[in-house]
Amino acid sequence: MNRNLGYILAFAFALVAPFVGYPVFLAKLLCFALFASAFNLLIGFTGLLSFGHAAFFGGAGYVAGNALKAWGWPVELGMLAGLAAGAAIGLVMGALAIRRQGIYFSMITLALAQMVFFGALRAHEFTGGEDGLQGIPRGKFLGVVDLTNDTALYYFVLGISVLAFMLIVRTVHSPFGQVLKAIKENEPRAISLGYDVDKYKLLAFVLSAGLSGLAGATNVLVQGFETLTDVHWTMSGLVILMTLVGGMGTLAGPMLGAIIIIALENKLGDVGIFLTQSTGIEWFNTIGEAVNMVVGFIFIVCVLLFRRGIIGEIVAKFGNKKPA
Repeated sequence: MNRNLGYILAFAFALVAPFVGYPVFLAKLLCFALFASAFNLLIGFTGLLSFGHAAFFGGAGYVAGNALKAWGWPVELGMLAGLAAGAAIGLVMGALAIRRQGIYFSMITLALAQMVFFGALRAHEFTGGEDGLQGIPRGKFLGVVDLTNDTALYYFVLGISVLAFMLIVRTVHSPFGQVLKAIKENEPRAISLGYDVDKYKLLAFVLSAGLSGLAGATNVLVQGFETLTDVHWTMSGLVILMTLVGGMGTLAGPMLGAIIIIALENKLGDVGIFLTQSTGIEWFNTIGEAVNMVVGFIFIVCVLLFRRGIIGEIVAKFGNKKPA
């Protein structure tokens, strides 16, 4: 009941958020919250650490961007194209990666993702190379809702994020999700019970990749451009950081972690200006240039004091055995 109440309050806050904040920035937060939740489905509930999720996020962004700009597809088909692209890349990568376990699995996903990155770098006609795809149109949802309106865009992204999160929740609490948890906790025992572990891992990998692709496609719609940054290995590291800070293996944790990390990246400079104006200390103006240092410091604090992540520690403290 407390968990459901938390979801209701979070949804109510999300509904009124664009009236108190910048809708485009809030929509960007939702995109990365979805990305982190999709990644958490793989590492938090299946126990597979992927270093290649940038390939799904950025690769889907390029497909959706071309669908909207070059091919003239409506926004609904553009989002579905991104989802399908993420799932397709995930199917290929997953089929190769699940043959190994542990750090070998992680390194294979990283290597394959870097192949996608270099492919994007060379495919100038499709990706724009180092210049990226620019001027991607938002279009109209169902031919009626004009997404060039920032508030309308925000609610469109919110709708996608809520539906995707509901799918993740349903998956985690389904018999399929219980098998994934069993694989994470004791894979040899799951095999002894007759489960085709590789099949379940591959399905989880593809589902996580598809939802990451949907997040990437939605992010392209919000930003209006796609660059190599989204397909670089540092994006994979960023989503890992979001998940660990918020709470791996919880439902709400990755979303909170994404909000914290993205908010810091975008608003830390404003905080430094405010502190300078309030205290008169000019040093605070340099905080915005040290985002990576601040984020790294937060990660160290979480490792030392919140080893389960923020939400994970809250759940552990109040004795709630169910994922928050």
